[in-house]
Amino acid sequence: MTISIRPATEADIPLILDLIRELAEYEKAPEQAVATPESMRAALFGERPVAECVIGELDGTPQGFALFFTNFSTWLGKPGIYLEDLFVRPAARGRGLGKALLAHVAAIAVERGCGRFEWSVLDWNEPAIGFYKAMGAVPMSEWTVYRLSGEPLRQLAASRGA
Repeated sequence: MTISIRPATEADIPLILDLIRELAEYEKAPEQAVATPESMRAALFGERPVAECVIGELDGTPQGFALFFTNFSTWLGKPGIYLEDLFVRPAARGRGLGKALLAHVAAIAVERGCGRFEWSVLDWNEPAIGFYKAMGAVPMSEWTVYRLSGEPLRQLAASRGA
């Protein structure tokens, strides 16, 4: 069995969307996966790309992906990498592809002089939590993620200058 990790290309957009939908099913939120080919093309390959994606393959067959972007730590004064999604198809799990994807993105973080490599995991996803802890990752339990989206986001934006 051969594991390979490669940068995604525009031709991979249908594959990436399939993997995103599979991840959304796994995370019990398929209705929330509304990305389109156009939105992913703009985000990954447009004039100002905002994210990057790598594809993980087993014996030349795509079986997973990692999608990430740069963030910044004001305290460290350095960029970081935030892993938005890491997914390996269920039939391909346990063969080292997830670790290879994570190691690949970690190497990118080190090469770019990043001070951090972070991600979130659903609190019920025990297999993923165990996987991350086995690699030395620690939960940031004192932090709570907040999110604005949809109408509350638009309302706050509209209040600018009011």
